[in-house]
This record gives sequence, structure tokens and C-alpha cells, in this order.
Amino acid sequence: MEIHDALQRADQESFTREPPKTLKGQIGFLLKQLKSAKAVAAELGITADSVNRYRRGARKHPPKDIQQKIDAAVRSRWQPGVRKRRQRQAAATGGITVETRARFGYTAPVGTTDDGRFRRLTVHLPAEYAQRLFDARDAGASDQQMRQIIAEGFKDVYFQDGGVRAMGLSDVAINDIDYLDLDY
Repeated sequence: MEIHDALQRADQESFTREPPKTLKGQIGFLLKQLKSAKAVAAELGITADSVNRYRRGARKHPPKDIQQKIDAAVRSRWQPGVRKRRQRQAAATGGITVETRARFGYTAPVGTTDDGRFRRLTVHLPAEYAQRLFDARDAGASDQQMRQIIAEGFKDVYFQDGGVRAMGLSDVAINDIDYLDLDY
């Protein structure tokens, strides 16, 4: 889920306006998006009565876990057009920048070391990798499949420097991710 989370954070960095901050505003936004208190309640795991109390202002302080669910639900639906436009731009021309600290292992020819080691890398991947990453997320790919796309990008751009060096390197794997951040 690390890569899914990183993509979601990158999406949220593209907001042109802040999402509603007040509980009443957040619930109002969710009601507008989901069309009914029952649908909002199902999304948040609470009752429709609670949703209506939050909307009216009768209850102003939900439990911490419910507040986190409300924040997440609002952020996941906020400004879908802005997100799509940024993704199209990254997939067409801009590419995607990956910053990570992880253990990288690889398959290399006999006589060279292929021991995995931790590296802190910031690499700008071309637009084709951004497109593959967005397509994989939209298709419901697993985190491991999305890791493989990023690993292939690192192999081409960082380890092989676009075909200039380390041509015997056949496979790169990303393991033990400390952190991963994406920007596009």
C-alpha cells in the first residue's frame, strides 16, 4: 500500500483550493457527493442519524477515528478534475519524480556484486512510467506490481543511465521501503 498511499499524497498536493475544514462543511460536501445520509453513513461506518446530527451541528466533535475517516473521504473526492489534469500532464510530458530510501537488489553478471543495499534516491522517471503507474493503479494493481514498474524505471534511468552503463543488469527489485514519495 506504500505506493498507493504515495500516489494519493501526490494527488492531494495538486489541490488548487483547500478542502472544507469544518465538520459541518465536510459532511455537507460528502452529502452532495454521495447524495444521501445513508450512503455517507455506509462510507464512514456510522449511522445515518449521526450523519444528520453532524450536518445540523447538533454533534460537533466526532470520535478521533471517525474524524479521520471523514477527512480521508473528503480528500479522496476533492477536485477530481484537477487531479486528472495533473495526471494527464505527467503521463504525456512531465513524468514523475520518485524519492525513496529502500533496499535495492538486482541480478547482474557473474563476477559482480548483486547484494542488495539501502540507497536514498531521487530519480525523475519519464512520462511512460507515469502512464504505466496510473494505468496500474486504475486497474487495481497490487503494491508489488506497482513497485516493479518503479524498479524498471530506476533500472533504465538510474542504474543503466539510459543505456550508457551497466548493460548486464537484468532485473532490479525494491525491498524494505523506509519511505517513498512521489511528485508530478
